[in-house]
Amino acid sequence: MSPPRITHSLLTRQQARTHYDKSGRGEDNISFYGRPAITRLLENGDFGTASEVVEFGCGAGGLAQRLMEEHLPIYANYSGFDLSETMVQLTRKRLIQYGSRVTVTRTDGRARVPLPPASCDRFISTYVLDLLPSPEIAKLLSQAWMVLRPGGLLCLTSVTNGTTLVSKMVIGVWKQLHARNPALVGGCRPISITPFLGPASWKILYSTTVVARGVPSEVLVARPRAHAKASSAAAP
Repeated sequence: MSPPRITHSLLTRQQARTHYDKSGRGEDNISFYGRPAITRLLENGDFGTASEVVEFGCGAGGLAQRLMEEHLPIYANYSGFDLSETMVQLTRKRLIQYGSRVTVTRTDGRARVPLPPASCDRFISTYVLDLLPSPEIAKLLSQAWMVLRPGGLLCLTSVTNGTTLVSKMVIGVWKQLHARNPALVGGCRPISITPFLGPASWKILYSTTVVARGVPSEVLVARPRAHAKASSAAAP
């Protein structure tokens, strides 16, 4: 089955950069609904064995700080990417004590990471795919497939569709706000990640929906299949 094409009005790259440059540290408030989902991701991503971690959309660095302080081995390296200069500077400041183990880079917002093939063993993206149009989601997942080493893990979270009465009501309001002005909800809209992970390219190891404060988040951990074609994850 082909990944769904998402037709909602979305923030452009420049609009997203402007929004997150202005919001800055306030984006840590995502923890009011995102922290339980990210905690579940950390519990299932086997980060204690990771040595090279990449995060696409590092935000203000909250997840990166948790990784470095609580989950990664002392020899592990972290590379973060974000389109917002404000977010990049906040993450660098947060992780300054880790010196050369940390690299944080501002991107142009395109769904790509400037890394060699098979160069990392964890690829993380939280509350970023729900900002992207479906072709960009597919491109980013193809990039993740290419840069992950055999046995590496893809670790994702996003706002998703409701699974309980309350979460369905909350997402109904969320969709209305997004239709009115995507910036009201940080540009994010509910999506399902699973259809973008072609079974020829990915083996899903863990998948669940976590509802916090009425907001449902999809949590997913997958492993790239050996000898699969990265293009199979791309939308037609």
